[in-house]
Amino acid sequence: MKQYTADKIRNVAIAGHGGSGKTSLAEAMLYRAGATDRLGKTADGNTVCDCDQEEIRRKVSVSSAVAPLEWKDNKVNLIDCPGLFDFAVGMSEGIRAAESVLIVVSAKSGVNVGTEKAYKLATQMGKAKLFYINKMDTEHADFHKVMEGLHAAFGTSACPMVVPYVEDHKVVCYIDLLDDRAFSYAADGSKTNVEIPAGASGMVNALKDDIKEAVAETSEELMDKFFSGEEFTQEEIRKGLLQGVRSGSIAPVFCGSALTTEAINPLLNAIVTILPSAADNAGEQVKTPGGEEMYLDCNADDPLAAFVFKTVTDPFVGKMSYVKVVAGKLAASSSPTNVRAGVPERMGKLVTIRGKKQEDTDYIGAGDIGVICKLAEAVTGDSICDPKRLVLFEKAPFPKPSLTMAIQLKGKGDEGKIAQALLRLMEEDPAIAFENNTETRQQLLSGLGEQHLDVIVSKLKNKFGIEITLTKQRVAYRETIRKKVKVQGRHKKQSGGHGQFGDVWIEFEPCDSEGLVFEENVFGGAVPKNFFPAVEKGLQECVKQGTIAGYPVVGLKATLVDGSYHPVDSSEMAFKTAASLAYKAGLPQAGPVLLEPIGSLKVTVPDANTGDIISELNKRRGRVLGMNPLTGGYQEIVAEVPMSEMLDFSIVLRSISQGRGDFELNFERYEQLPQMLEAAVIEEAKAMRADAE
Repeated sequence: MKQYTADKIRNVAIAGHGGSGKTSLAEAMLYRAGATDRLGKTADGNTVCDCDQEEIRRKVSVSSAVAPLEWKDNKVNLIDCPGLFDFAVGMSEGIRAAESVLIVVSAKSGVNVGTEKAYKLATQMGKAKLFYINKMDTEHADFHKVMEGLHAAFGTSACPMVVPYVEDHKVVCYIDLLDDRAFSYAADGSKTNVEIPAGASGMVNALKDDIKEAVAETSEELMDKFFSGEEFTQEEIRKGLLQGVRSGSIAPVFCGSALTTEAINPLLNAIVTILPSAADNAGEQVKTPGGEEMYLDCNADDPLAAFVFKTVTDPFVGKMSYVKVVAGKLAASSSPTNVRAGVPERMGKLVTIRGKKQEDTDYIGAGDIGVICKLAEAVTGDSICDPKRLVLFEKAPFPKPSLTMAIQLKGKGDEGKIAQALLRLMEEDPAIAFENNTETRQQLLSGLGEQHLDVIVSKLKNKFGIEITLTKQRVAYRETIRKKVKVQGRHKKQSGGHGQFGDVWIEFEPCDSEGLVFEENVFGGAVPKNFFPAVEKGLQECVKQGTIAGYPVVGLKATLVDGSYHPVDSSEMAFKTAASLAYKAGLPQAGPVLLEPIGSLKVTVPDANTGDIISELNKRRGRVLGMNPLTGGYQEIVAEVPMSEMLDFSIVLRSISQGRGDFELNFERYEQLPQMLEAAVIEEAKAMRADAE
C-alpha cells in the first residue's frame, strides 16, 4: 500500500453493541474497496478482522483489529472494536487511536447499551461520530423505529443522510438525501440508479428539513438564513455538515446491509468526504515530562511523536506494538525515546497490518497507524518521541477488573510458568490483573467478566501450554478477642545437662491496633529484661494463627506482668515457648470472635435500577449510606458491604442494569462476623489447611 499524507488518512473505529454486525460491516467495506477478493462471514470464521483463534471459535470479536483500505485516493484505517462488555479494552484502545467512530446499530434490535457506551466514550474522547443502521435486509428491520431510538437517546444530533424506501416490509431502494438521488440493489449486489419513488416525497422533504435545521445550528450566519426562510445552497449544507460532524453536534446516519453489501459505497464516500482527516483531528493536547501543557499539530515536518495504543504478543513475531503517529515520521532508522521509561527504543521491523496479514513498510507517516515489531520497553499507553521533543500522550480510559477467581493448576511444574505467562497476557490486555495471595494461599486472576476470564484460560492453554481451572476465591478473615484475661504460661523441661525453664504471666485484652501491641509491666526482676524480646517474639509468631479458625489475630494487647526464671535453665527459647503456651491458654478464655473484611462500595446505575440494586445490597448484608444524583439519569449509591458477599456482584450488577452499571469496591475495615456464619467459615478454613497439607 502506498504512503498517504495526513489529509488523505481517515482513522475510523467501528464500535457498537455486540451482535450489531461491526465485523461484518468492516468485511463489506474491505470487499467493496477491493482490499479483499472475497466477502468473509463471522459464522464461517473467515473474516479479516476476527482472525484470532478465540474469535474464530467463539464467532465474536475479543480484541480490536486494524484493517486499512483505499477509497478514492484516501487511506481508511478501520479499527474493528469488540462489542461485548467483557472485552471493553478493545473498544477503548480502538477509539483512542481514531479520529472518528462509526457506531453500528442493528435495524432489528435498535439502540442498545453498547450503542450508548460507544457514543459516550466517543464523546468523552472528543471524536466525530457517524451511525450506520445495519441489517436492513433482515425481517422486521425498521429504520424509522431505530431513528426514533437514536433521537430519544442522543437528541437531534442523529441526522439521517441515506434512508430506505420500504414497501411490503422490503427495501425497494435507498435514497441519498444529500445528493437527492436513489439507487437499488440486485441479488448479486450490483447497484442501479433509480428515480426517487413518488410515495417517498413526504418523508424525503421532512428529513431534508431536519438536515437543514441541524446544519443551521453550526453557525450564526446559517441560523439567521434558516429563520428568515432562505434556502441553503448545496455548498452551505456540505460546509455546515462538515463543521457539525467535527464539532460533534451532528452525527450523520447511514443505513444498509453488511451481509449483502447494500449501500456500502455511500458509507465509504461519507467517510472520506464528511469525516475529519488525520490532518484535521489527529492533533492532540499533550504534556511535557515537566507537566507543561501544549498542543501538538499533526504535522509530518515536526519531530516524531507517537503513542502505543495496543500490544499483541505473537508466538512467531514476538511483541507487536500498534502505534499512532501524531507528528513527524517513524522510520526503521529512527532512534526515539520511550518517555515513560526514559530510555531509547531500538526499532524493529515496521509493518502495516490487515487482520493477520502483514506488509513491510519504510515508514509510518503523521496521522497513520502501523506496527513496530519487538520493541523492548514499550507497553500500551507509552509515548514514543524524538529526543529533541519529549511529550506524554493521554492514555485511554481502560476499565478496571471487576471479577476475581482463584487459579487451580492442572499440570505439575506449572507453578513457575503461570506468572510469566500472565505477565505477557497483561501486556496485551490492561484489564487483566494477577495476584499471588500468600495469606489465602491462592493465585488470583481478575478480569471484566466470566467470558473474559474464559478467554484468558483458553489463551494460557493454547499459547503457553498451561491448563488451569478457576474456583471461588477465599476471603481473608481475621480473629480478635472481646474480654480481658490474665493467664500463666509455664515451660519446664528437665533432661540430662541443662534443662529449660520459662514462666510468664500475661494479660491479654482488646485494643484498636491492626496487629499485636506488646508491653511489659514487671516489677522486682521477676523476669529479666533480656528475656522480654523473646516473649514478644513468641507472641508475634502466635498471632499469625488464631484459635478459632487459624486466621491472623488483630486488635490484641499483651502485657507481661509477672513470671519467674531459673539462673541456669532459663533461655530465650524457653521464654518464647512459655509465651506461646500463655497465648494458647488465654485466647480461648478471652471471648475470641471472627472478623470479616468490610468494603466501601460505590455503585453507579441508571435511576430505574436504583431500587433493585439497593434490594440486592440488603440481601448481601450491605448498609446503604447515601445516594448522589449524577448527570444523564444516573445515581451513585454509597454503601458498606462485607467483601465475602461481593465475589459475584459484577455479574449480578451487569444483569440488573443490562451492562449500564459499574462499581468501585475498596477495603475499609474489619467487623465482627455474625455468629450464625462462623461455622461455615471454620469449615472452610479446615478445608483450606487440608488442601495445603
